[in-house]
Amino acid sequence: MTLRLLVVEGNTAADRARHAASRGAMPSEAYADVLRQLAPDAVVDLCFPADPGANLPDSAGLEAYDGVALTGSSLNLYDMTPDIAAQIDLARAVFAAGTPVFGSCWGLQVLTSAAGGVVRRNPKGREMGIARRIAPNGAGRTHAMLADRPVAFDALAMHQDEVETMAPGTTLLASNGMSEVQAVEIRSGRGTAWAVQYHPEFSFGEVSAIAGAIGERLIAEGFFEDEAALGGWRADLDRLEADPDDRPMARRHGLDREILDKGRRRSEIGRWIDVMVRPQKSARGRA
Repeated sequence: MTLRLLVVEGNTAADRARHAASRGAMPSEAYADVLRQLAPDAVVDLCFPADPGANLPDSAGLEAYDGVALTGSSLNLYDMTPDIAAQIDLARAVFAAGTPVFGSCWGLQVLTSAAGGVVRRNPKGREMGIARRIAPNGAGRTHAMLADRPVAFDALAMHQDEVETMAPGTTLLASNGMSEVQAVEIRSGRGTAWAVQYHPEFSFGEVSAIAGAIGERLIAEGFFEDEAALGGWRADLDRLEADPDDRPMARRHGLDREILDKGRRRSEIGRWIDVMVRPQKSARGRA
């Protein structure tokens, strides 16, 4: 039977428009495409809780979905504006509905806050482009989400914030030198979330586009000497987007198959669909 999935967009309308202008699709649309590639039988809906007056599903409506995925966002959770509060409320409704949920980056932070945890700006600064040496701990090495991962791996990433205090019901699964909380399972209410601080749904082109949009900040933060250096780095990512088998480029940036191979890069989402979503598929029909 067809899977019915929901992608919850974390960005405001203005940020969605800027992203679509540079990449040709909103983050939620790109995420939905990844889900369809991993689950060709899926019908994927989108919702936009950051929009004022958005018509959002309640717990009863969420029960009709087989899985919910939360995207990244340019927002900062500790600002707690109305568009952020609406996303936390929706995450609580997902937990209450018992629908399997996956969170990427901002999605992890929203799910953490909804379950009673705390998010802060990372005192170590931004994790930019590639999160290095993410290491599953003892719980992570035996957890289904990370079962396919080696003892340490790299992943595409772009974030300033991190989980400071994990929510009750959270199991830490992986960490690295930038953030203790890189992968978790969160149990809250009737629901279980798998979530990561990195972006398994991203492509190299996606990271390049985001870096271009915030280039001035990246230069000011010392990641690049000037616009030419930023442009050269983005050009390398665009080359890898076009040809992930470009071995000289991969060696230049110290990348292996865990991040170059699309299937390996998306491993956590694929495992979520296969291990969480399909076995728990709702038989209650659609809202």
